[in-house]
Amino acid sequence: MTKTTNFGYQQVPEGEKSRRVAGVFDSVASRYDLMNDLMSGGLHRLWKRFAVEASGVRPGERVLDIAGGTGDLARLFAGRVGARGDVVLTDVNSAMLRLGRDRALDTGRMLPVAQCDAEKLPFAPDRFDCVSVAFGLRNMTRQDAALAEMRRVLKPGGRLLVLEFSRVWAPLKPLYDAYSFRILPALGKRVANDAGAYRYLAESIRMHPDQDALKAMMEQAGFERVEYFNLAGGVVALHRGYRF
Repeated sequence: MTKTTNFGYQQVPEGEKSRRVAGVFDSVASRYDLMNDLMSGGLHRLWKRFAVEASGVRPGERVLDIAGGTGDLARLFAGRVGARGDVVLTDVNSAMLRLGRDRALDTGRMLPVAQCDAEKLPFAPDRFDCVSVAFGLRNMTRQDAALAEMRRVLKPGGRLLVLEFSRVWAPLKPLYDAYSFRILPALGKRVANDAGAYRYLAESIRMHPDQDALKAMMEQAGFERVEYFNLAGGVVALHRGYRF
């Protein structure tokens, strides 16, 4: 029997999800950052800064940013590790990765980039002090395999940061649902000319594990001292775990 997984509210063969996700991001790549600013009111920038602060990354360390897209988080990490450090930007989508590379160059920083699947990272074990993934885990087909790979490439004592949409505080849910399924697709249509991509975004958030379920998944992957921080009433959560 063919294994299936979710693509939003649809069930699709596992081998098909990555192709569909790639299509979503090919469609919206050129307007991705603008849409992030509009749909979060600019809050995504604060969430990413919080993640970098919580990482404890120091000058000279090595960071791997997975599903890094246009590279805004990677650029923040680059500012922390300095010239002696190293930040590698990866994404499965070539259009997003090109934007991330070019925007880093625009700021005078050359970031190493690698187009790769998070479930099969092309890096040696024990290489990085920190691994981050922001708003990308829910798009991965086999999240357990991706988490295992993230742990594999971390050095002992290294930490994983997962910044992702999560379960909103219950009193906010009716308003959040109305925004997600009415306003967000309309905004996507107007700004990125793709309502379907942002309808998928809203659906994928609902299918993603909640805060405690993701914590358990990280622990099952071998991470220790896993904790999470709710941001914006649980609209987003930052999970942090360590490899010892």
